[in-house]
Amino acid sequence: MSYPLIVVVIVVLLLLISSSVRIVKEYERGVMFTLGRFTGVKGPGVRLVLPVVQHMSKLELRTVVLNVPKQDVISRDNVSVKVSAVVYFRVVDPQKAVLEVVNPYEATSQLAQTTLRSVAGQHELDELLAQRDRLNAAIQQVLDLNTAAWGVKVSNVEIKDIDLDETMVRAMAQQAEAERARRAKVIHAEGEKQAAQTLAEAAQLLSSQPASLQLRYLQTLADISNEKSSLIVFPLPLDLIGPLLRPLRRE
Repeated sequence: MSYPLIVVVIVVLLLLISSSVRIVKEYERGVMFTLGRFTGVKGPGVRLVLPVVQHMSKLELRTVVLNVPKQDVISRDNVSVKVSAVVYFRVVDPQKAVLEVVNPYEATSQLAQTTLRSVAGQHELDELLAQRDRLNAAIQQVLDLNTAAWGVKVSNVEIKDIDLDETMVRAMAQQAEAERARRAKVIHAEGEKQAAQTLAEAAQLLSSQPASLQLRYLQTLADISNEKSSLIVFPLPLDLIGPLLRPLRRE
């Protein structure tokens, strides 16, 4: 064999070897196919893949952060809003992720958008604004149930923004102001009610104890004497002049 031919053979062998070697990282898994048939999932390390005969598809097992763009949603009380979210998911079964779906990442993204519109549309606007945790859990449950067949695990869903038009924002501000005014009136009325009840109980107590009424009268006179006024009015209880009026009533 001539020297040039040997060089050509060596170069071809090196090319074959270099094209056959695959390195699977720690956070990756390689799905192996031999002559088109699934032959196993390879872990991290150096793997030999025979050209033409074998093929390896590598998938990451790390968590993927998926930004779901703003979706137009009509709430249950017929309010138009735009809702965006973030979905955290990862591949847990590389075999299903390759055999059951063409692109697990794109499929999860599209499913997240439709699920966000569907679940958000089942709630009223007040629930969307005040019960985000409940909405997040509902979306996560639906996504996880549907992506399990693709070997994908949805670990968390977070609602990012809920945008309203200016008209709805002004209406909500007016509603909040009216609610605050209503609460202030209710609190004031409750205070008046409690004060009236306290005064009624005090009047009943004083009427049942004449001595207490006299002490209250003397206290009132003391308070009046402390006032810097040229005119002093002395209240005269009927209990004091009652004995004086009795002889007149007998005549």
